[in-house]
Amino acid sequence: MMNTQERQRGSEWLVQGDLRPTRQRLLLAALLVGDGCNRHVTAESLFEATRKSGERVSLATVYNTLRAFCEAGLMREITVDGTKSYFDTCTEDHPHFYWEDSQSLTDAPADQLEIASLPEIPEGAELASVDVVIRLRRT
Repeated sequence: MMNTQERQRGSEWLVQGDLRPTRQRLLLAALLVGDGCNRHVTAESLFEATRKSGERVSLATVYNTLRAFCEAGLMREITVDGTKSYFDTCTEDHPHFYWEDSQSLTDAPADQLEIASLPEIPEGAELASVDVVIRLRRT
């Protein structure tokens, strides 16, 4: 069960995104940011966390809420393989390590990444972001 401070952090986070604090949003927000740490979650892992907390929220609601959090600018979606989406509570541009053996995503040190140049942007387009996912296997 979540404590008052975790719920308060979740509520304040929703205010930053100008989102209405429904019961489901408050629950998921508290699970995501309640302890003040950044998270990389999948919809399935967040769904499992809700079950462990003793709350009942459908997987479809988790997916829809994560999408709403992204649209509000509270999270970023990182797609790996074009098949699996991870949701990151840190919205600043930064690289990630994808650990193939555990299928988990972690932050990579941004200060060690150097991108020398990018291809020319086609006419009529603008650069929205550059996502860097470094795939790793444990030896």
